[in-house]
Amino acid sequence: MKHPSKMNFLIIDDMDNMRRSIRAMLKLINFGKAHYEARDGLEAWEGLTEEKYLIDFIISDFRMPRMSGTELLSRLRSSPKFRDIPFLMITAESNMEIVAEAAENDVDGYMTKPFVTATMEQKILELLHQAEHPDQLTLHLRTIRSLKDMGRIDEAIDLAKKAISINPHSSRPLRELGQLYYLKNDLKNASICFEKSTDINRLDVISFHQLGEIYFQYGLIDKAIDNYTKAMRISPRHTERAINFGLLLLNKNQLKEAEKVFKLVLRQTHEPDLLEKIANSCLEHGLPDLAVRVFRDILKNSPDRYYLEASLGIALLRKGDTSEAIKILLPIAGQTGSKNIEIFLALSEAYFINGKIISADLWANQVLKLDPENVRAREIVRQCY
Repeated sequence: MKHPSKMNFLIIDDMDNMRRSIRAMLKLINFGKAHYEARDGLEAWEGLTEEKYLIDFIISDFRMPRMSGTELLSRLRSSPKFRDIPFLMITAESNMEIVAEAAENDVDGYMTKPFVTATMEQKILELLHQAEHPDQLTLHLRTIRSLKDMGRIDEAIDLAKKAISINPHSSRPLRELGQLYYLKNDLKNASICFEKSTDINRLDVISFHQLGEIYFQYGLIDKAIDNYTKAMRISPRHTERAINFGLLLLNKNQLKEAEKVFKLVLRQTHEPDLLEKIANSCLEHGLPDLAVRVFRDILKNSPDRYYLEASLGIALLRKGDTSEAIKILLPIAGQTGSKNIEIFLALSEAYFINGKIISADLWANQVLKLDPENVRAREIVRQCY
């Protein structure tokens, strides 16, 4: 392996001053033949894949816009070309989420801000020593990964069993074995491995997620929800995976179970894009009460998403709160140039339910002007006379 002074370093951080500071530290200790910079994970990934630079060592921030450090690391570890580049993660704090994500993506090491030059020098040398002198377990895990890439699953399983015997207190080989059994659709042995892995490491977010998938396939929904919840609590990255699980339940018409999952998700995230996804799905699949709650939360905290007011009004109608639905939908329908059939029809239905026949007829006819064959509007007009 090259001496650090002969290596090409890639520094990734969305803060200009942080990139400059790290570059200055590296120059101070004479580390790096060349120093390249990227403002986030996506820019770094594009630079690597487009071969704008050849990199020997990566120093990356954890939280960045567009693509985080862990998202970049996940891509690197999935690429035979880049997976062995030493990767040092820089974090503003050390918490459960960071530890879990680091383990999930096989980070080589991380440092907490602020740090001094001597600390960075020591950490880089430590990672380079690990890369040049891997222990037996690490060598086995690398070979398992290569065998899996070649589709030689049975050989990988045999080697994973040997890796477990090398260090029976490590969750990593157990998780690897579980994933190999999962690839063979041997759910029984896969679940045994994942359960053992989580017994050893209560932050093994991947195993909790895999157990959620397995129990879902078994039809054990409560157990599946329990494991997805544990994964979410450890790492918010798994929140979106839990949402997808909820959507699967909706598609199977398991509304009560889906609602339970979504309510758990709502305790973990306030990300408006994810909330909007939940609200729209609830509205579409017959959970109007929860849809109303989530739409209201989004509009309260993200008023720039005013376009969701129409969806809130329709959710209120489906919930049975027709007066509130009219209060929200009427101003939207009255806007100049409005030709939203769904809003007009919702107003017609709300007025009809409230016994306001003239208004119901008026809005139903507005629908028919735009869509003369609209069955529901025709039915309302017929019932009005």
